[in-house]
Amino acid sequence: MKNYHISKHNSFYAIGLSYQKADADIRGHFSLDEEKKKNLIEDAKKDGVDGILVTSTCNRTEIYGFAQHPFQLIKLLCQHTHGTVEEFERVAYVYKNQEAISHIFKVGTGLDSQILGDFEIISQLKFAFSLSKNLQMTNPFLERLVNSVIQASKRIKNETEISSGATSVSFASVQYILNNYENVSDKNILLFGTGKIGRNTCENLVKHTKNDHITLINRTKDKAEKVAGKFNLIVKDHADLQTEIRDTDILIVATGAQNPTISKELIYSNKELLILDLSIPKNVSDDVADLENVKLIHLDHLSQMTDATLAKRKTFIPQAKIIIEEVRKDFNAWLETRKFAPTIKALKHKLRNMKDEELDFQSKKLSDFNNEHAEIVSNRIIQKIMNQFASHLKEDSDSNDESLALIQKVFQLEDFSK
Repeated sequence: MKNYHISKHNSFYAIGLSYQKADADIRGHFSLDEEKKKNLIEDAKKDGVDGILVTSTCNRTEIYGFAQHPFQLIKLLCQHTHGTVEEFERVAYVYKNQEAISHIFKVGTGLDSQILGDFEIISQLKFAFSLSKNLQMTNPFLERLVNSVIQASKRIKNETEISSGATSVSFASVQYILNNYENVSDKNILLFGTGKIGRNTCENLVKHTKNDHITLINRTKDKAEKVAGKFNLIVKDHADLQTEIRDTDILIVATGAQNPTISKELIYSNKELLILDLSIPKNVSDDVADLENVKLIHLDHLSQMTDATLAKRKTFIPQAKIIIEEVRKDFNAWLETRKFAPTIKALKHKLRNMKDEELDFQSKKLSDFNNEHAEIVSNRIIQKIMNQFASHLKEDSDSNDESLALIQKVFQLEDFSK
């Protein structure tokens, strides 16, 4: 990547772990909330990392960035989470340069999602770029790359049916309830947590269960009230959580906290209770499953559910890959232009200096010299020359290195690689 003059470092890396090799517990160890992401990026800046993106979802935690060695990024991840280097090495992956670019395209277009075609990750990538940009830790490469992934994602959504049908973790949880319980409309359902997953789950519950007595609880009550207002649901105070659990048949936990929010002490186990934990890290203590009459299901189990919808989606994978290659080809073409961008910039600077010297000479020599007109004409000539050089370098990529060396020699340009 150094030849493209994007970073002072040698390589672009993607490091991380996902549902494919890391179970929910391990993913929880490496989970990053927004504050931790920000702190990690700030430390990356101090550590000499040049451009970085950080994502952390239920299914994966990843860092993309320019570094001298991938361990710089791995070390940052372990410093800002509960995960260890030993754990990372057992389940993680490291990609470099073009392999890292391929990986982010695969992730961002839903081909690497736990549920095929789930495009939730694209919003995470957008947020990751926005956060890094606010902290002045992006560069033209990352901006172009993220925009290219977004473009590929949109095209795949619009030109294929890989995201057709209702298949997501939130829908899978409702589907599980419908498949395993009769008379769901009569059950007492409690949704604890009204973040993004909680809101999506709530919408699916209302739509598919026809249950009109769903209760919502959130630590911040007004957030729950906003969600409840859309569907005319019941909202209770966080202080009422234990009482509400005692009366419920189905408890859905989507709190997104870093530590368990549901423990044994909160559960009244003299009646059957289904608990669906949709959080990473797990927000329901594992020992809750030991209680009599309690059935605990985690999102990893829900994500493994396959049906005709997923089977249909798989048929569109080849088409999606073709779209990715088309967009990536354009990205790589842009990347190639980065090789000669410094030369073009140096040449333009040289020509402008020559112009300024000549106009200054002519203005002193000619009494009626029109400096304004001369400035306009000479700038247009310079632009035409620059366009000609740029066009040649883009079209004749096989001889780029020779052309760049010749331009530098003929115009006696300074070392533009610094």
